[in-house]
Amino acid sequence: MLRVGVCISGQGSLVPPLLHAAQEGTQEGKQKETEKGAFKVNCVIADRPYAPGLSSEWASSVETMCIDRRFHQGKPEDLSDTLLNILRPRADVIVLAGFLSILQGSILEEYKGRILNIHPSLLPKFGGKGMYGIHVHRAVVSSGEQESGCTVHHVTPGIDTGTVILQQKVSLSTDETPESLRHKIHQIEAPTLISALHKIGGYG
Repeated sequence: MLRVGVCISGQGSLVPPLLHAAQEGTQEGKQKETEKGAFKVNCVIADRPYAPGLSSEWASSVETMCIDRRFHQGKPEDLSDTLLNILRPRADVIVLAGFLSILQGSILEEYKGRILNIHPSLLPKFGGKGMYGIHVHRAVVSSGEQESGCTVHHVTPGIDTGTVILQQKVSLSTDETPESLRHKIHQIEAPTLISALHKIGGYG
């Protein structure tokens, strides 16, 4: 069973479906934990003490911690090393689910091929520095693209440059707005991320 550490910066809206899928042992909820595809969310770590997710209802059902990024300003490797020390005994795989701090240094080597990020576009389009959240959707709508989606990819030293694990697409309507596109993509993010976890675990 894969032990998963989830890193968040905000609401942590992907945590509840991950917890549910882990509890059921599979995305469809029809297999037992001991059967293929099972994983466990072992901990959730935020990089902001005021991250709403830390006070969410789900927070009582999983170990939660906070690394205050304000104490690591200008020293991203320090934050990454602190995160590594927390996760090393707790997680086989790291999932960045709306985690806005950039990982650097030893954590990328020690967890090479085992750090997943979910990005709200079809990478390599609309990725890179400054491309997160609503900024991505505004850029997609402004560009006149006819489709967008989400991408789960391996994390490497570059921003949004790692190998794609899985993508899911949505179509844009003629009256699409950044807000409506954000809602569409949010609907597919959890199942895509869960499928990617099963895939890297050898069950997808």
